[in-house]
Amino acid sequence: MKTLKDCNKSCKVKVIKLHAPTDLKQRLISFGIMKEAIIEVLEHAPAKSTIEIKVGKMRIALRAQEAQLIEVEKYE
Repeated sequence: MKTLKDCNKSCKVKVIKLHAPTDLKQRLISFGIMKEAIIEVLEHAPAKSTIEIKVGKMRIALRAQEAQLIEVEKYE
């Protein structure tokens, strides 16, 4: 299983499944991070504690623990 945390900079992926608890899942969905969404990884923090992503036209910073709960596959 590949997660969003495993992705490198400039990687484009498609969300397969959210493994987050209900409250976090609702927050991610409100940002547009849901099944079939296309995400582009923009940047990793130096210690890889946060990850900056782009969903649609919105830029979002996620904690590494949150990114690890998002199952993805490579998007062409």
